[in-house]
Amino acid sequence: MHQSEPLTPATPLPAKPEPALVLKHWYRWAWVLALITVVYNFAEGLVSVWFGLSDETLALFGFGLDSFIEVLSGIGILHLLLRLRRNPAAQDRDRFETTALRITGTAFYLLIAGLALTVGLNIATNHRPETTFWGIVVSALSIATMYALMRAKQHVGEQLDSAPIKADANCTRACLYMSFLLLGSSLIYQWTGFAYADSLGALGIMWFAYREGQEAFEKAANPKTSCSGCC
Repeated sequence: MHQSEPLTPATPLPAKPEPALVLKHWYRWAWVLALITVVYNFAEGLVSVWFGLSDETLALFGFGLDSFIEVLSGIGILHLLLRLRRNPAAQDRDRFETTALRITGTAFYLLIAGLALTVGLNIATNHRPETTFWGIVVSALSIATMYALMRAKQHVGEQLDSAPIKADANCTRACLYMSFLLLGSSLIYQWTGFAYADSLGALGIMWFAYREGQEAFEKAANPKTSCSGCC
């Protein structure tokens, strides 16, 4: 008589992590990405303003000032993410984030005024940059960095199904577009010597700054969270 083999217990499936731990993991990643964005924007601002002044290229100088303003908005995003890590249901803005938005919006409008005056002066005096080489270098590096950050933020936002983090990814996309604008104006001047290429690039940055300032004030008036002043 055939004796059946003893039954062996099935290998237990690995236990799924607790939902709270999963949320904590992804919010930690969101905070790290936001911190990287702030640090990168600060470094980018230093380099861009330095070479913008030394090479007398207004587009690169304005790009650098915009990067510094983005540091202000990035601090608001970091504060928001810390709150969401503690309480994901806390979707309304607090006073700190609203104040950061208003300061960011004001800074963007001041940037527009300063760039407008300088563009007018450059056109009137037919001023040309010494070179736009560093504008090409900075914008190319920015494109690569912002694209990687945008994709990572999109992934984290999808994992958390978080509207604020998805909005932050869209803000990074806007930074990517501005980097392409700087690259285009820098390449045109470097290749052709077209006198107004740098001023046109600065005008494009002014347009982005106007949109950013407008959005910052609109979001300051809206208690629901989203990106703190898109780039």
